[in-house]
Amino acid sequence: MYQKFQKHLQVELQNIEDAGLYKNERVIISPQGAAIRVSDGQEVLNFCANNYLGLSNSPKLKEAAKSAIDSHGYGMSSVRFICGTQDLHKKLEAAVAKFFKTEDAILYASCFDANTGLFETLLTAEDAILSDTLNHASIIDGVRLCKAQRYRYANADMQDLEEQLKKAQAQRFRLIVTDGVFSMDGNVAPLDKIYELANKYDAMIMVDESHSAGVVGNTGRGVTELFDLKGKIEIITGTLGKAFGGAIGGFTTGKQEIIDMLRQRSRPYLFSNSIPPMVAAAGVKMFEMMDETNELQDKLHENTKYFIKKMKVAGFDIKPTESAICAVMLYDAKLSQEVADRLLDEGIYVIGFYYPVVPKGEARIRVQISAAHDKEQLDKCVTAFIKVGKELEVIK
Repeated sequence: MYQKFQKHLQVELQNIEDAGLYKNERVIISPQGAAIRVSDGQEVLNFCANNYLGLSNSPKLKEAAKSAIDSHGYGMSSVRFICGTQDLHKKLEAAVAKFFKTEDAILYASCFDANTGLFETLLTAEDAILSDTLNHASIIDGVRLCKAQRYRYANADMQDLEEQLKKAQAQRFRLIVTDGVFSMDGNVAPLDKIYELANKYDAMIMVDESHSAGVVGNTGRGVTELFDLKGKIEIITGTLGKAFGGAIGGFTTGKQEIIDMLRQRSRPYLFSNSIPPMVAAAGVKMFEMMDETNELQDKLHENTKYFIKKMKVAGFDIKPTESAICAVMLYDAKLSQEVADRLLDEGIYVIGFYYPVVPKGEARIRVQISAAHDKEQLDKCVTAFIKVGKELEVIK
């Protein structure tokens, strides 16, 4: 049987490659940072990591992780409710809840697990989920696992959301689900207006803060801070794998009873190993650092404004953004790959995004700014974009 299946896969893979959609992985041989070294020895500037606060190679986080290995071991070899809960896990959950001003938090191996383990645990066929069309794949998969009635509304379109809420009045409980920052475009969900509609139509709200926590808001507390809604949103999910140190691990934080129910029935939590002690310890340290100073968030906001302004002046088509994500629109999949390859030759590490990661005809380079970048590095990136953009007739 496999010979037939193998041939089928070979044809499919060739079709993907012929369409210019094949994804190749570049190999990095250095720590994550503003400058990285790739497998051929070249040092390049990294503009496509989720390392928003530049903490992925933080000496303080590394020291916390090393100390935890000595004091708490390497791994847990167990799930949380059997014998996989350490004091470090409880300290990190308390730190997450304090950061977002919520009642409690629960840790997962990833935010993907947090999202896939959420909806099925809380809602049934009697209920309704209202989901933004540009929500992350983990939210989409989590919703698919749930039997609740599904309603979709156009990205950040409040008129459409209101129409769907009217339809969903037939269901028992209603949950509006949105990304805080939409990862491919960089726009922020209009949480203030979502909150108004939720109150008007008796609904709850879930926000995935993966690309907004540490980034959006004056102190990086995410979209709930941006719209002065801290503590008012029922469910927040997020990750430690982006601004919060860039390792692994996710969380859900929110109302006490919701977190309690997730501990009892959320399948990714009940059937997956606890996150390693070193990750938990580094997470605790990271939240301590964020309580001490707002320096990194201020630097990130300054860098982002500077870069986007220069790219717009150069004539690039930039999606409206309120985050550290700058989507440089190219629309053609093969062109996005060629631009990325040419930029690598110029010492700029970026990746072309195309279908199925983004809709067909919406290919782009997603530039991600970090607090670790300095002005000279930002200028070098803009200069390289201008050179390659003119060579490939993206700009004049």
